[in-house]
Amino acid sequence: MRKAKTTTSSSRFAYDGLNRVIHERARLSLLTSLLTHPKGLWFGELKDLCALTDGNLNRHLLVLEEAKLISVTKALEGSRTQTRCRITALGRRRYLEYLSVLEQVIVDGAGALNRGSDADEGSPANA
Repeated sequence: MRKAKTTTSSSRFAYDGLNRVIHERARLSLLTSLLTHPKGLWFGELKDLCALTDGNLNRHLLVLEEAKLISVTKALEGSRTQTRCRITALGRRRYLEYLSVLEQVIVDGAGALNRGSDADEGSPANA
């Protein structure tokens, strides 16, 4: 993965790439599920995998679809209309960019933890 870019040293920990659309827990779960299933998943499968209610799932799918990160299609399966969701090429690209920034957050945090034993007792980080 490539390193996240920062604009200035004063904004080193801004993590602008942590996209709010993706960063929400349910949407992160949905995108991860769809990324790992390139042929897509049915509504019920996503509901179970991500432990969401019908209403919550619908709302989060709408946000992701409006952002063009997923596609939602209806298909007749037997006598019922089913909803199938897939991650888009843009969604895949944005998700991977997001992971790159998240990786930098982890590296920064782990570095701070590794140095934590050397920190002053009176520093704000230890307050």
